[in-house]
Amino acid sequence: MNIEQARFNMIEQQIRPWDVLDAEVLELLHIVKRENFVPAAHKALAFADIEIPLPGGEVMLAPKIEARLLQDVAVKKHESVLEVGAGSGYMAALLAHKARHVTTVEISPELKALAEQNLAANGVTNVTVEQGNGAQGWSNGAPFDVIVVSGSLPVLPEALLKQLKVGGRLAVIIGEAPAMKAQLVTRTGEAGYDTRTLFETNVKALASAVEPSKFKF
Repeated sequence: MNIEQARFNMIEQQIRPWDVLDAEVLELLHIVKRENFVPAAHKALAFADIEIPLPGGEVMLAPKIEARLLQDVAVKKHESVLEVGAGSGYMAALLAHKARHVTTVEISPELKALAEQNLAANGVTNVTVEQGNGAQGWSNGAPFDVIVVSGSLPVLPEALLKQLKVGGRLAVIIGEAPAMKAQLVTRTGEAGYDTRTLFETNVKALASAVEPSKFKF
């Protein structure tokens, strides 16, 4: 497989048609080598339009979803970022190229180790990988300029909203299969939030995500 041709095809055939047109984001997809963050057994799928299996039953999001969230959250160089769900470390690496510092929280010890190993091997030094359950928010380092949830949540926890700075943005996929919405939430004031729906999708829920209460009559 010609890796650079496969990367080019991924960007032109999957990512651009998904309205990812930000030149900086497209350039970053060339710089951060996705194949270096894919488990060895699935290297041939690195640029496919699918979720890629990770240890412990977790997945890497499809490339177009990662790219779209990265574009729409619009990280700036001076900003601090929280990512919930480190996975293999790829999204953290993308965010790190745009941010001052990224804290990525991973519930699985195996994936925490994998993300740390991948980030170090690819020379990414401004990411801290923490072990824990970030689906309820992460107070260490809060408040954040940007929060990205790499997986879906059935409902949006209040704690995550509270950990955004005023002017901060949260990119998250909310809902239950098969109908989920990717949303960009901007904190406009102490109690004000502006929510924009970006696209509809269906992705795996984060481990330990809070379930919506089910009323029984």
